[in-house]
Amino acid sequence: MSLNRQIEDWLRARIESFRFADRPFITLTYAQSWDGSITTRCGEPLNFSGLESTRITHQLRSMHDGILVGIGTILSDDPQLTVREWEGPNPQPVVLDSQLRTPPTARICHHPDKTCWILTLSGESAVLSEHTLVIPVGDSESELQEVPLAAAMKLLKDRGINSLMVEGGATVITAFLKARLVDGLVLTVAPRLVGGYKAIGELLGSDGGEPLLINPIHSGQAGSDLVVWGDLQYGGCAA
Repeated sequence: MSLNRQIEDWLRARIESFRFADRPFITLTYAQSWDGSITTRCGEPLNFSGLESTRITHQLRSMHDGILVGIGTILSDDPQLTVREWEGPNPQPVVLDSQLRTPPTARICHHPDKTCWILTLSGESAVLSEHTLVIPVGDSESELQEVPLAAAMKLLKDRGINSLMVEGGATVITAFLKARLVDGLVLTVAPRLVGGYKAIGELLGSDGGEPLLINPIHSGQAGSDLVVWGDLQYGGCAA
């Protein structure tokens, strides 16, 4: 069985098992070097994926209802978040942007067939551009500095997003893991040593706690890249 088929069969089964939950099934996916780096320095884009693993990423995009990144990724990478290296529909683009810093010129604001949803902290729903909808999340009277993830995920579910792919960046990756909202992980490891900025920050905190486990775990090679995927386990239980 091909690597693409293995990942697809695993993901479809996991999404189906989650369909009655009150939030989307959430897949975390990103690429890193062998030493765990995702870039040379914070805010500077660096592409690790080869053609074969890029196709897997685009295949995963086509299998999710939505795809989410943070404002840092928008400002540094200016991604379009579409499916180009695989046959399939584009997922609904979602941006976490608590202070509404997304520039109208960003490529995500000019998506070929979707209106980008920008989740922010307060205010009224508004249209930032022809292909952008600003959606407030949470209580406008609160003192939160970041979009509350649990409330955001329920909002996405209510809007028909039953599966969500989270691509980054590091702040968003860490926030979703700390909130224990990640259900599946697909990690591409490129054969490079960079010594740069890591994808995951501190998770356990000063009070300790159980480390996050991936079990069962699967792996395969896509070109020169290693692809590892599996279910997230929190305290010995699957997400």
